[in-house]
Amino acid sequence: MNTKPSTDPSAALASAHRTLDIEIAALQALKARLDDAFNKAVAMVLACEGRVVVTGIGKSGHIAKKISATLASTGTPSFFMHGAEAIHGDLGMLTHHDIVLAISYSGTAGELLTVLSVVKRMNIPLIAITGHPQSELARNADLHLDVHVQQEACPLNLAPTASTTATMALGDAIAVACLEARGFSAEDFARSHPGGALGRRLLTRVKDVMRSGAALPVVQEDTPMAQALEEMSRKGMGMTIVTDDSRRPIGIFTDGDLRRLISRHGDIRALKVADGMTRYPRSVSADAMAVEAATLMDSNRLNQVVVIDDQGLLCGALHMHDLLAAKVI
Repeated sequence: MNTKPSTDPSAALASAHRTLDIEIAALQALKARLDDAFNKAVAMVLACEGRVVVTGIGKSGHIAKKISATLASTGTPSFFMHGAEAIHGDLGMLTHHDIVLAISYSGTAGELLTVLSVVKRMNIPLIAITGHPQSELARNADLHLDVHVQQEACPLNLAPTASTTATMALGDAIAVACLEARGFSAEDFARSHPGGALGRRLLTRVKDVMRSGAALPVVQEDTPMAQALEEMSRKGMGMTIVTDDSRRPIGIFTDGDLRRLISRHGDIRALKVADGMTRYPRSVSADAMAVEAATLMDSNRLNQVVVIDDQGLLCGALHMHDLLAAKVI
């Protein structure tokens, strides 16, 4: 082995181009080869009343784990079963309602052939993904999907590269076809990803992030300007909400309103907040999705928005900073 690797950047870039060209060619060949077997595989997955148990070993095991994770996050219950662990007890996780998706490029992995024999005895449907249609695994599966590649991207044609790319892409294709057939929505995706960015955007409601109670800057329209400014400063939202006696929002007085009022009048000490407030403030329901409030604020160039309940009464307020802190935007 050469202990002094080349540091020529042009050589590295040329290698990357070769690798991508080979893997792109493998994907194009796979696309051209897809036939009714793919449709049958999707139908089997959709008809499954249990889980899709994806199994493999070595590099195929890593790909199997990713395919299982993709299926599970897109509406198809699934888990990964390691080929070696399967024959040492994990086969006990299988039920008669499951189907097995076994991945082995050679189709000769001893562990998977052992899994095959047990799955057959349990009468569980088995889909095999291999690169050798005449292999033992392929011939004995209920359905075979061919991911054969002409060459690996590895210059020695040994390390699984193009073949693993093709296998992963085929798994993605199955998952997406099932997703579309089920009408799986962004909201469904968010429910299985509550900790992710999409989950926060689609599951967070205004009431989860709004300011309320004592944190709300609130005055009435006859409030002296000095008192209104004190309320704004104390609550730190850059505005104060103006309500009537029933606590219905009738206006909002912001830092921008203050600047415009000073520009018009100069000395504002004798004025009431009603003299400078913006009437009919933009509002959003407490039950609305936070992302809807973000869209409203962005489209109207607002830094703050009033939050109302079902009766149109004030129940909170939202600042753009609150949405940023909650990572909704």
